Parts: sequence; structure tokens; C-alpha cells
Amino acid sequence: MRLPSMSGNFLLAPIPEASSDCHLPKDIKLAVLGSGRVGKSAMIVRFLTKRFIGDYEPNTGKLYSRLVYVEGDQLSLQIQDTPGCLQVQDSLIQVVDSLSRYVQWAEGFLLVYSITDYDSYQSIRPLYQHIRKVHPDSRAPVIIVGNKGDLLHARQVQTHDGLQLANELGSLFLEISTSENYDDVCDVFQHLCKEVSKLHSLGGERRRSSIIPRPRSPNMQDLKRRFKQVLSSKVKSPSASALG
Repeated sequence: MRLPSMSGNFLLAPIPEASSDCHLPKDIKLAVLGSGRVGKSAMIVRFLTKRFIGDYEPNTGKLYSRLVYVEGDQLSLQIQDTPGCLQVQDSLIQVVDSLSRYVQWAEGFLLVYSITDYDSYQSIRPLYQHIRKVHPDSRAPVIIVGNKGDLLHARQVQTHDGLQLANELGSLFLEISTSENYDDVCDVFQHLCKEVSKLHSLGGERRRSSIIPRPRSPNMQDLKRRFKQVLSSKVKSPSASALG
């Protein structure tokens, strides 16, 4: 499953100082997960600044915050970069405690591998399973990203492998080149923001519906109407008799 192109509807702006008399934007918490040196930090920085920082991860573990607009909605976006300290052993992952805390904190996830590193691809399924373990009752959206799509000469993971894995896990998939295509990077983050925002809206509707009183019985309303008619006729009857 691939993402539709949506980069034209996205704007970035600095976060204003909080004010008690202004409407605060909704918080969107995203985490970018994957093995080391797959380009997680490069994706985040490219998305926020349109600037490519190179094939390294200098800001691992950093939390980025921005005020963004997605299709007219103002959102307070927080993106957690995560360390690539994953150990893949026989298709199993040992997840460090700090990574588990990131998974528990976030509401939406990007699982990133490099098409030039088959081991990083193998880490995606266990990472996805870990997310669902931490959020067993959650529908937290997950997008699988095959990065470094420009390095075709060094490819170890085919596009159909990424698509097949995404279909098996029920996730969306996009193969991108962070260094060459800003629009694809933007589409990935924007789509994830929209999916998390939808969950917020559904949660708000459930909370509102839970406090709305149940509608009154039509029978009770009918009884009250008839009772008022009876009272009205009793008030009018003495006047009518006096005229007679």
C-alpha cells in the first residue's frame, strides 16, 4: 500500500509562546524507529527544514517540536528521534528500555529501514510487534518506510519485499530517497499526522457522547403535552360557563 501525494497541503511555522487566552493546537506525538544508520534523523531534519543533513544520525534521541498546519488544522507536532540500538538475532529484536518508553509515549510511528541493509529490513516486523504489544488496545497508525531509494546499485531489499511486509502487517508503505525527494518525505509525515488527528477526533466524539444525556422518552413528552392541554381546558371552562 502506497501513500497518496499530499505534500501540497502542508505548512510549517515556529511554535508561538503559550497564552492562556488562545486556543492551543492539538498535540501530535510521533516516533521514528529503526536500526542504526538508516537515515531516521536525516528524514526528520529534511522534513522540518527541507535541508538534507547527510547520511548520518547526529541527533539520535532528540525531540523535535514544530507548529504545523495539515489541511487547515493547526497541530503541535512532536517528533521523537530514537537510537538505532537494536540487536537483530534470528529475526528477533532486543529492545532497550529507552526505546520502549518512546513507543509508549508516541501515538503514531514511522518504521524505517534502508534498502541497502537487509538486516535493517528484518528489524521492522519485530518493531511492529513491539508497538502492538505496548499498545494492545490502540489503533496507533504505523507507516513502513524504505529509505535510501537513490542507492539502487547497493540495493539489498527489493520494493516488493517492503510492500509484502506492509500488507502482512496491515500498514502503509513508501520507498523514498531522503536526499533526493523532499515531497515523499513530507507526504509520509503529513499522512501520519492526519491519521493520528483522526484518532483524536474519534476519541473526542466518544467522550462527548458519553456526557450527553439520553433523549427523553417520546411517551413522556406526549404525556406532558396532554397534561398541559387538560390544564388549559380546565382554566377556560369557568369563563365559558360565566358567559353562558
